[in-house]
This record gives sequence, structure tokens and C-alpha cells, in this order.
Amino acid sequence: MKAIHMVDLKQQYFNIKSEVDAAIAEVLDSTVFIGGPQVADFSKSLAEYLDIKHVIPCANGTDALQIAMMALDLKPGDEVITPSFTYVATTEVIALLKLKPVFVEVDPHTFCVDPEAIRKAITPKTKAIVPVHLYGHSCEMEEIMAIANEHNLFVIEDNAQAIGADYTFRDDTTKKTGTIGTIGCTSFFPSKNLGCYGDGGAVFTNDDALAEKLKMIANHGQKTRYYHEMVGCNSRLDALQAAILNIKLPLLDSYIHARIKVADFYDNAFAENQKITTPFRADYCKHVFHQYTLILENGDNSETFRNELVAFLAENNIPSMIYYPVPAHKQKMFASFGGADYHLEKTDWLTHRVISLPIHTEMDEEQLTFITQKVLEFVNK
Repeated sequence: MKAIHMVDLKQQYFNIKSEVDAAIAEVLDSTVFIGGPQVADFSKSLAEYLDIKHVIPCANGTDALQIAMMALDLKPGDEVITPSFTYVATTEVIALLKLKPVFVEVDPHTFCVDPEAIRKAITPKTKAIVPVHLYGHSCEMEEIMAIANEHNLFVIEDNAQAIGADYTFRDDTTKKTGTIGTIGCTSFFPSKNLGCYGDGGAVFTNDDALAEKLKMIANHGQKTRYYHEMVGCNSRLDALQAAILNIKLPLLDSYIHARIKVADFYDNAFAENQKITTPFRADYCKHVFHQYTLILENGDNSETFRNELVAFLAENNIPSMIYYPVPAHKQKMFASFGGADYHLEKTDWLTHRVISLPIHTEMDEEQLTFITQKVLEFVNK
């Protein structure tokens, strides 16, 4: 049996090696490493894939969130509602810009922010909502957008883990996640469903004026070189990464299909086990399974039980991860924002129980059988 990895980037690269190597060589031959046709082509192709007017590439997903918030002219002290059950980059950027993160609960079925929790958290100081499409499952965007429209709030979608996911509205129309709110943000970190071989990110919008502003902020606040109209930053997707993404973007849907097949295998293997809850798939969402995350239930012993499973799997050369062991509101960096005052029972409950198993585009049945057998061996002992 092949070695098991959380993400097997080496085998994925080998399968497209000739195309990727040729694309990299073309950039090296051109010596156009910043900007250039590769970046322009990727922006255009991703906009077409997402069916959105503007894609503005940048250096990474965290920058994407920062650029989005800067473009909306949010002021220090403005409140931004966000789930606590997410990677820290989502919330870190809010604090970095001297805004106030307001942490709310998630739906323990979808792992995504609870719209009702958003509604309850709105105050006169609230200016924006940052829903996170966690693990590849979409937030309930129709309800979130209704709340945002009712209260005149911006919506910045953190789509770093769900690029390619479809959201279906009640009238049966569909949109890609990241294209529903005011601005969408994503990451091309190597392990993402659409990943490059370094850092990369993008913001997207249908608003022409906002797109122009996003471009300027990502490029030192300038539209014309050396004429800086606003405070910006330096955040660029380089040509080498764009060249790689140009090869991988046409494969994204096949990558998603491969991940769904892995998820289906896991679902079937664990379906009858009372201690394991497999990932929920809402009717409104096509889950793209950036992560395959289980909830383990063993009463008051659930956290120890989960941690012992992590150790048992490691002993059997099976990697696993806990995304995320400490929610944002309990991180030391947010102590000054009243993090200790929050009581998010559902979020805390999840952090004690979640475990993510290997999932990627190159997994085979032998590996999946071994993983599921070992998980069940431990859970049933």
C-alpha cells in the first residue's frame, strides 16, 4: 500500500508534471515574473469559471481578506460578525485593521456560521459579516444575504476552503460560493482544492467600482504607476504561481469529484456507527470536501476519546488533523476584544469532538479501506 498523506501533492504533481513543467519553463524563458500574461489569463479564466465579473489576484488568502475589508472603508471600532469556529486568519485580519471581531456560533451540522446567531449579534456598530464556507460546505447564504440587506451590511465570503462549491437558492438558481456576497476571498495555498506551489489568493466581485478599488489597494493604492491615491499594500500573485493555476483550474471539477468519491466511501463505512457523525450535506450545497471532518461522541470522555484516536491512527501511519482545537474567541490574541466573555457552547462542543481524516485527489480504495478499518477498530474496542 502507498504511504497515506493528508494531501498527496507529489502524486498530483506527477500526474500533470509535463504540463506544469512546460508552463513554468515558459515563465522562466519570458523573465516576466510579476504580472504578465499568465496572471491575466488566470484572472480571466477564474472569472469565467465562477461566473463573476472581476477576479483580482493577490499574494495569499489572508491578504485577500485584508484587501476586501480595506476596500469597504471600514473604520476602527466597526464591528464585524464572524464565526469563532474557523482558522485564525479570518478573524486576525479584523483585529489587524483595528475593527472589532464579534464571534458567533456555528451550526453544528454544517460547521458554518448560524444565520440566527448573526441576527442576534447585530448592533448599531455592525458593518459587515464574514461567513466562512468551512471544510468545503457552503454557509446558508440566502438567509445571510437577507439579513445583510435588511441591516445594510457588507458580506465578505471567506471561500478559502470551498472554491468550486455550488449554492442553490430556493428558486433553484445556483451560484458558486464566493460570488454571492459583496466580495469573495479565496486562498491558493498548496493544500487547497485549487492550490498553487507557494502562496496565492484572490478577491472577486461583480461591482465595477469596487473592483477598481480592490486592484488599487493590492498595488500600493495606485492606478497609475507612482501616483498613489489611497493607502494600499503590496500583494501580488506571481507569474509562476499563476502559470501553475492555469494548468490546475480546468481540472478543479475533476478534483472535486475525486474528493466526493472519497467522502462517499467514508460515509458508507461509518454509516452505522453510533459514535461517529459523518459530514452533513445540506440540500442547498454541493460539498467540495476540502476536509472530511467527523464528530466523535463518547459522552464526557469525547475529547480524550478523539485525541486517543489521533494517536492510534498515527501509530498506524495514518495522519489526521484537528481543525480547530482552539476557537478564535479563546485565542490569546483576542483577549483585549473580550474573548473570555463569550460563551459559545456549540463551538466549544465541536472543538472537543472533531477530527479530519485524509482526503485528496489521489487516494485509492486500498488506502481508504485501511483507514476506515483502523478507525472502526479503535471506536468499537
